[in-house]
Amino acid sequence: MYFDAEKESRLTFLTNNFSLLPLLIAQLDRVRRQVELFFPWIKQHLRIKAFYGTSENAVKSQVWAALAAYVLVAIAKRQLGLDMSLYQILEILSVTIFEKTSILGGFCNFNDPSTDVDTDIQLSLFDL
Repeated sequence: MYFDAEKESRLTFLTNNFSLLPLLIAQLDRVRRQVELFFPWIKQHLRIKAFYGTSENAVKSQVWAALAAYVLVAIAKRQLGLDMSLYQILEILSVTIFEKTSILGGFCNFNDPSTDVDTDIQLSLFDL
């Protein structure tokens, strides 16, 4: 049994390892929860569709590369003062990666209202 002073509650952990102190078991559980929260964050925010290798080094390298790309996009968002979400910025970058435009120009042209379709020349399916 462990008493959490921050939340003022008693926690009971069931374990078959009787050699560890209750404080250590509570700390291990706290770290385990942080790891479990990290994996859904990776699935939501990093664009890792599949791992290209199965070794520990391959997986770590791919996760580190994806994290580095995410941080670089976050830094660019802040430096350029963009009000888009990181997801939108990554979408634009994935589409315009091979175009010869400046980064800021690509984001400005993306929200350009002149690229909208003119509805006057658009045929309507239901106005027959």
